[in-house]
Parts: sequence; structure tokens; C-alpha cells
Amino acid sequence: MKRLLIAFACFAFFAPGLVQSGLAQSANEPTTRDDVILYLRTMHTHDLFQRTMEVQSQAMQQMMHDQMVQDKGSVPADFDARRKKLMDDLVKNMPVDEITNAMIPAYQNHFTKSDIEAMNAFYSSPVGQKVIEELPAVMQEGMQAAMPIMNNYLTEWKGRMQQEMQEMLKTPSRAPTPGALPKN
Repeated sequence: MKRLLIAFACFAFFAPGLVQSGLAQSANEPTTRDDVILYLRTMHTHDLFQRTMEVQSQAMQQMMHDQMVQDKGSVPADFDARRKKLMDDLVKNMPVDEITNAMIPAYQNHFTKSDIEAMNAFYSSPVGQKVIEELPAVMQEGMQAAMPIMNNYLTEWKGRMQQEMQEMLKTPSRAPTPGALPKN
């Protein structure tokens, strides 16, 4: 689930940057750190990341609750409160500024100066600002719609995985494969 949360966070961070650039000042001129920082400010990246994490946290909390009910039949009395506290702590203490700084070279590697300028032009426009404002709500609604599908898939996958593990345990052991990790 942690990987899913990180994946969604990364998606929220990178998805807006996938807009095609249309301005051509110098198509091959490299973008600078300052260009990327301006873009990230235009995108309100810090706030967008925080809001997206909050939305994803809510979806993950519901998925954890549903999974616990499915696995155990019920949840302990304090389960939801404890889970919410843990997820709130995750979101609150996420090192957003460090993550943002770590991502700047990726933007520099994949976008030219003119790409960043075009994205800044779009995201500075009224429509671009609306995209930024609405993206967390769109993601939340999308996740709510996708959650039953994901839960069904994960339940089926878990069953297949358990069946596969049982089949493997029935198979007689053989000599370790060269390069395989030794058992502890």
C-alpha cells in the first residue's frame, strides 16, 4: 500500500508536466534550475502535493478498512482512529520540499527551456489554474470510482497468490539455483 501511495503521489507530481509544449524559443536550450523552480511555483506544487496526499490518504484509509473487514470480518474498535492518526502523520510529515528539490534534475533532463516556458504559460492561464485547483478533487472522485475495481482485483490477485504459494509448498525442494539467495 505504501508503494501505491507513493505511486499516486508521483503521478500527481508529474502528470501536469506532460503537457505538450508549443512555444519555440530555442527547442534544444537546456532548462535551468530556476526555470524549473518557477514552473513548480506556477503549479503551486507544494500545495498540490499536500492536497493530493490528503486525497490519497483518504482513499487508502478506506481501502485498509475494507480489506480488514474482508480479511477479519470486522475491525477493532479503535482501528479507524488509529489508522487515521497514522495516515495523517504520514501526510503531515512528508518532506515535500526535499522531494521537490530532488525532482528538479528530472525536469531538467526531460524538458527544454521552451517546454518549461510553454507549461508555465499554460498553467498561468485561467484554464491552467483551474486544472491545478480541480486536480485533487478529480483524483479523489476518480479514486472513489476506481476503488471497488482495485479492491476486487487485489482480492482476486491475493487468492491467486495464496494458491500459487500453496502449490509451491507442495512441490519437492531441489538444489538452490546458482545466484539464488540463501535461506535464513
